Parts: sequence; C-alpha cells; structure tokens
Amino acid sequence: MDKLCKIRDAQRAIIAFEQQFSNDYGISLNEGMLLCTLVQREPLSSKELGNLLGLTSSNISKVIASAEKKRLIIRILGKEDKRQMYFSLANEGKQIIKAIKCSEFALPDVLDGLTK
Repeated sequence: MDKLCKIRDAQRAIIAFEQQFSNDYGISLNEGMLLCTLVQREPLSSKELGNLLGLTSSNISKVIASAEKKRLIIRILGKEDKRQMYFSLANEGKQIIKAIKCSEFALPDVLDGLTK
C-alpha cells in the first residue's frame, strides 16, 4: 500500500506542477515536453514525437495541433515522401524554450528526487 500512496503523491505533485507550468508559460506540460524534445532533435515526425513522449497517436495529434495553433512549431513536408510531415521549432517555440531554460522553478520534493 505504501507504493500506491507514493504514486498518488507523485501524481498530485505532477498535477500541481503542470498547473503552475501552464500559468507561468502559457503552454501545457505536454507542449513543453514536445518543445524540449524538438530542441534535442529536429525535425521529427508525429510518430517519432509520440514514441519519444510516450503518447498515443491520438494524444500526440492533439498536442501537435495545439502547438501549431500557438505557432510554437512548424510543419515541414518530407523530402522523399511529400505525404510525410515533420515538425520543427518555430521562433515562438524557441523563445519559450529559452525562457524555460533561463527560469528557476522548484520541483515538488517528491518529483525532485526523480530527476537526480
């Protein structure tokens, strides 16, 4: 039962962190993780992004659509197959990532231990 309670505490901490993150940066946590992933390697297809973020194809489609609507990412046609779409950071996305990297935000204790 102790493990279940720790998972509950971690889940509550993630929800609280996501709310604060969204308030601070105007994007969801999934959008932030999408941008973080594209900073590390771009361009990526929606399938690659979904796999890297651990999201279903339906969920990654929603995150991509939201990020595109906010002009955080841009869509690029595949070179060999024009039906294939890839995604890269737009200038707005780069600015948000820079702001996130430069800011200091504290993780809840239960999550901070997971990042070390």
